[in-house]
Amino acid sequence: MEEKVNPWKANLTNGLILGLVGIMYSLVMYFMDLTLNPTQGYIFVLVQIGLLFFLLKSYRDNSMHGQITYGQAVGAGVIIILYYSVISSIFSYVLFTVIDPGLVAKQMAVTEQGMADKGLTQEQIDAGLAFSAKLMKPAIMSIWGFVISMIWGTIISLLISIFIRKEGNPLIETPQN
Repeated sequence: MEEKVNPWKANLTNGLILGLVGIMYSLVMYFMDLTLNPTQGYIFVLVQIGLLFFLLKSYRDNSMHGQITYGQAVGAGVIIILYYSVISSIFSYVLFTVIDPGLVAKQMAVTEQGMADKGLTQEQIDAGLAFSAKLMKPAIMSIWGFVISMIWGTIISLLISIFIRKEGNPLIETPQN
C-alpha cells in the first residue's frame, strides 16, 4: 500500500529555501541601495519562477516518486508560496521598522518624484501623497505584500505546474522506491 505524503511537511523545507533566498536577495539589494529600483523586482520574479520550478520538480521526484498530477503540483506550489509569503512579510516588517525605519520616507520621495515626472499639479501630488502615506505603514505594507505574494505565487504555480506534472499509466503498476 502506498504511503501518503503530507504536502505541508514535505514542502516546508522548499518554502524555507524560497523565503531565505528572498531575504538574501532583498538584503543584497538593500546594501547595494537598489531597494527602490523597480528593475530589481522584475529580476527577482525571474529568480522566483526558476527556483519554484526546481523546488516543485524536487518535490515531485523526491516525495512523490516521480509522478504528480497537475492539482498536486499546484497545491504544492501554493504551499511553498504560503511559507515564502509569511517569511517575506515578516522580513518586510522588520526591514521597515528595525533595519531602516527611514526607508518609508525614501519610498515616499520616490513616489513624489514619479508623480512630478508625470506632470501632475502640486495639489494632485499632495493628494496622492496623503493617500500613499495612509498605506505606507510597515504593518499595512507587510499585509499587502503577503496578499500580493500569494496571488502572484498562485498564478506562477498554475503555470509551472503545467510543466511539472507527470502522471503515470494507471494500468501499469509503478515501481516503489
